[in-house]
Amino acid sequence: MNVVDAEGKSLGRVAEFAVEVAKDQTHVAALVLKTRSGGKNERRLLPVEQIALPNEDDTELRASGPLTAFEPGHAYLLLDYDLLDQQIIDVDGRKVVRVNDVNLAWEPGARDGETAGLSILGVEVGTRGASRRLFKGLPITFVQGISDKFHSRVIPWGCVDLIERDPARRVRLKIGQERLAKLHPSDIADILEELAPAERDAVFSSLDEETAAETLEEVDPEMQKALLQGMDHERAAEILEEMDPGAAADVLAELTEEESDAILDEMEPEERQDIEELLEFKDDTAAGLMTTDYLGVPMEASVFEAVQALRDFEGDPDNVTEIYLLGENEKLMGVVTLPKILLAPSDEKLQALTVGHIASCGLHAKDKEVAALFDKYNLRSLPVVNAHGALAGVIHAEHVIGQLLAE
Repeated sequence: MNVVDAEGKSLGRVAEFAVEVAKDQTHVAALVLKTRSGGKNERRLLPVEQIALPNEDDTELRASGPLTAFEPGHAYLLLDYDLLDQQIIDVDGRKVVRVNDVNLAWEPGARDGETAGLSILGVEVGTRGASRRLFKGLPITFVQGISDKFHSRVIPWGCVDLIERDPARRVRLKIGQERLAKLHPSDIADILEELAPAERDAVFSSLDEETAAETLEEVDPEMQKALLQGMDHERAAEILEEMDPGAAADVLAELTEEESDAILDEMEPEERQDIEELLEFKDDTAAGLMTTDYLGVPMEASVFEAVQALRDFEGDPDNVTEIYLLGENEKLMGVVTLPKILLAPSDEKLQALTVGHIASCGLHAKDKEVAALFDKYNLRSLPVVNAHGALAGVIHAEHVIGQLLAE
């Protein structure tokens, strides 16, 4: 579309739509005009607020005010260059799609009813948008007649997350990543599996450590390896520290010894020690399945003390289904389920609430033996003890299910 000044003199043709993401993610900030000066093609910037609100039948845009030089290095999101044909995440649909077109709408500007605002409504991801791209440059009525034959598939702009390959631009173009982080980790994992390595690394690196840790547990071992190899060792260590120690050990086991050691060196001493101990065991043994994140209290503890210990627990509270009573040298003396604790008086001793039979296994019990114990006693978790009866770790039902599915 051509743009003219107040006297009808041509200023140039619209080549791009620039969005200043840091200030306003939902409106076009300026048009990039293709102009010709001194026999050379140039690109100039025209702020949208300098454009008069057009009528439906207008074939030109009327603008006032001076044009400025367009600087490609500015932190603009360019709708054509940065979006069309690019992959984006449909957050509500929990999938990856490709952009065929962008829907815009003129609206009165905030400062003056005569000036225009240009709102971004959504992105076209279906055949309708693709047909408009295909016939670009032909008469509008013809293009409209063709595109209207197809069903519209539009994702609202507020439900879109951009994927940016170039690390130098990714920070500037990151839009609404907090929406992505609110998805279930398994949904994020599904999205990652649809992406090429560059886009996958860009999305994963945009997640906070806790969300990244939960997502890493949901992807297959090969992708876990690829994701960790695509980041620096310090960042990888921060993510693994947020994971269950058993899961973190499984991830590191997929890497080379050199890579694993480099990440371990960046971890806090306590977390590193827990993971290094687990790395010594084979995956198909109880010790290889267990986590060292469990809640144990002294044998003589009361319900009040158990609740306090639960509040102070630094592991994942979602995995706590029982509290373990420990005697001298951490020997396993009893198991109390959370429902019993919640229903008992605060001054009652935990010993009175223990289950009659303690199902447990040794460090070197095979995975099939572990699965049989879960099935026989209908367990939610299984304590693992060493040769002296001391509690070494706990296996949760999800660990057994994951192992069986892997086999």
